[in-house]
Formats: sequence, C-alpha cells, structure tokens
Amino acid sequence: MKSVFTFDSMLTPKIITFVYWLMLFGAIVGGITVMFSGYGGLTAATFFAGIATMVGSAIGARIWCELLIVLFKIHENLRLLADKS
Repeated sequence: MKSVFTFDSMLTPKIITFVYWLMLFGAIVGGITVMFSGYGGLTAATFFAGIATMVGSAIGARIWCELLIVLFKIHENLRLLADKS
C-alpha cells in the first residue's frame, strides 16, 4: 500500500485493464442493440451490422487500451534506465 501512496508503482495500468473489460462488455451490448434496432427487428442487415459493431468496437477498445499501456511501459523502462545510471 505504501508504494501506491508514494507513487512508486503505477495504479493506472490496473485500472486500464478493468476499463478494457468494461469496454468489451459495452461492445457486446452495443452490437446486440444494433442487431435488434429498427422497425423490422432482427434482419440480415441488422445482424451483420451488429456483428460488425461488436468486432470493430472490440478491436478499437483493444488498440486504445494497448496504446495507453505502452505509455506506462515506456515510463517503466525509462525508470529502469535512470536507475542504472
């Protein structure tokens, strides 16, 4: 707990992992919502649009979270280099 309060360890990468799972859940719910939206209910077009929404959202969420994690990995490696000097 001391490392969290003294900023020796990063808390945000753990939060980003949790946010990623929330975003995946949102992608699934959003895709299902798109599937059943409209006046016609579930049609072939809305089904494929829902699948595309799920896949696109999941890939987008993964890329966004990975980019954020990369920033923290760069910070970690820079800290290791600074400690060696």
